[in-house]
Amino acid sequence: MIQKIFSYLIPIKIFTKKSARSKMIEVTWANGELVLDSENTNYSYGSLQRILRYGLKNIGYKTIQKMNHILVLGVAGGSVIKTLVNEIEYKGKITGVEIDTDIIQVANEYFNLCQIKQLEIIIDDAFEFVLKTKNQYDLIIIDIFEDTKMPNFLFESFFSERVCTILKNQGFVLFNTMILDEAHNLRNRKYVSEINPELYTVKMLPRVEHHNELIVIEKVA
Repeated sequence: MIQKIFSYLIPIKIFTKKSARSKMIEVTWANGELVLDSENTNYSYGSLQRILRYGLKNIGYKTIQKMNHILVLGVAGGSVIKTLVNEIEYKGKITGVEIDTDIIQVANEYFNLCQIKQLEIIIDDAFEFVLKTKNQYDLIIIDIFEDTKMPNFLFESFFSERVCTILKNQGFVLFNTMILDEAHNLRNRKYVSEINPELYTVKMLPRVEHHNELIVIEKVA
């Protein structure tokens, strides 16, 4: 495909759509691969896929392969789901929660997300879903952005405690955060300081792809 070849020289935008949640969704050929972007940041594939792949490697591919049920809060184009299925060869169930119906339409059309048999997509607010779900999960991936902003509820102790209660013993949370200023840095430190060290171990993987910091939580009791 000629667009793919030329994309090594210059990004080639092939689709744009206004979205109520993300303002603008763009599908672009960049460096030989299709990526999904919002107005100001990468939403799926490209750098975001590298960031979350790095976090999954830190947990361990063999550990993930043995899991039964993974929850993804914030699906976008589904790059982390593709990593789980195609690279890690994870065979268990994946539940993806995404608030933006426009993004899921794009993910199905351009990234074939609907062809992944073990994936169930639920259109819902992540906060509401976490309160309602009766399931427990081996891995919870939190990757929720509205363009470059992260909703405040993600860092509130009520939400983080609820996330941890729906996590199985020896389960993991992989939380992708963005740090653009010192206030964000302090926010992350406060978030980590509020996690009970008797029940959970916490690792911070700073400055992944410049502005992202991954927080990895393991439930040990």
